[in-house]
Amino acid sequence: MGLVETEIAGHDWKGMLCGCGDSAEHVALDLLRLAGRGPLREPGAVSLEEHVWSPATLWEPAPAVTSVALAALADDVTPRSRDRFLELLHRMVAGEGTDHGSARRGLDLPEVCRTLAVQGLWLLYGEVMSNRSLGAVGTAFEILSVVEPDRGRLHRVREIAADWLPVCCRTGLCDDDR
Repeated sequence: MGLVETEIAGHDWKGMLCGCGDSAEHVALDLLRLAGRGPLREPGAVSLEEHVWSPATLWEPAPAVTSVALAALADDVTPRSRDRFLELLHRMVAGEGTDHGSARRGLDLPEVCRTLAVQGLWLLYGEVMSNRSLGAVGTAFEILSVVEPDRGRLHRVREIAADWLPVCCRTGLCDDDR
């Protein structure tokens, strides 16, 4: 069992309400497929839009999905899966709203996801410094621009990695002004 499976097993997916109105049990299966751990044993494309996120809202499974995405970055997943988990993590930390049920319980899901993502700062910096792919580097840096509390460190890494960062990251256009 890898880190992705271990993290998925640690959440009560059946007890979470998915954005589609069903339990989030199917989200766990989608995450396994995304990691290449499904029945076909190769990464598959999945869409979690309207299940975990929409352009305006995060739903109850978002914090669990954030944790699984971080586990995937620490696990042995294919470059394609890594890119997709980074994109998913970006959606979680860039979220703006919380579904009504979670909000009634006092949860600010975007803030919860950002707090979780801070635990993976070094994984994200590792992605930036690895220079594996322009897409992964850019997405990891954009996530860091949202969650990194040490703005000085972020700026120093921007200077070091300037040659391989996308223009928006190199110039600060993607920065979350805090």
